[in-house]
Amino acid sequence: MKVAILCGGKGTRLQEKTESIPKPLIEIGGRPILWHIMKIYSHYGFNDFVLLLGYKGEKIKEYFVDGDLWRRHNFTLATAPGCEPRIDYLHQDSEEWRITFVDTGQETNTGGRIKRAEPYIDGDTFMVTYGDGVADIDLLELERSHRQHGRIATITAVTPLSQFGLLRLDESGAVREFMEKPRMRDWVNGGFFVFQRDVFSFLQEDSILEREPLQHLAEAGEIVSYKHTGFWACMDTYKDAVTLDCLWNSKQARWKLWKD
Repeated sequence: MKVAILCGGKGTRLQEKTESIPKPLIEIGGRPILWHIMKIYSHYGFNDFVLLLGYKGEKIKEYFVDGDLWRRHNFTLATAPGCEPRIDYLHQDSEEWRITFVDTGQETNTGGRIKRAEPYIDGDTFMVTYGDGVADIDLLELERSHRQHGRIATITAVTPLSQFGLLRLDESGAVREFMEKPRMRDWVNGGFFVFQRDVFSFLQEDSILEREPLQHLAEAGEIVSYKHTGFWACMDTYKDAVTLDCLWNSKQARWKLWKD
């Protein structure tokens, strides 16, 4: 099954990092968050990726083709007169990924990016996620739930932690309880979608996936949720990036489902 990852946004709230690289290449524990996302999918046997590129998409191509190999691996360099130098990488990663790189435009919205990838996505069912979110989600259970419901779309619903501590006050204004960043009660869009191919008929070149397409699917009764109550995090800000990096470096990265 194809897995399309939205990699084209500018990451304006991470401008200090995204002036030179696209948001999906911001490193968590020495690896781009995009790599972490792909490892989550790969853990469950999903290894056929379509990267929907936009802002600085060439940097993502360079990372996977050859731009980062020599930085991440030990290698032996063999030279001989009249011959091109040969590099033999030692202890390479074991990923067996198939990656299709699709330039979907600098300013294209999320729905439009998926629409432009239609020629490169085969099969009746495919997955989509954002290039900035990680979770300890069971993707096989997500797929099973999608097939069981038989709708065009399944969206993963999550309840993230509040960004602020909450106060419970009595009628006089006295603080009766303080809760440090509790889990929100409302469900939000956590990415990790599963779509039937019919979804392309709901998308236009200028679509924002999270607006008209998903709303129209809801009105048609063709979208259901998969409730994920485990770990989920989105890297929206510099603080988010630092938090994820600290979790990884302290071996508390709950999204790390794979073994080294």
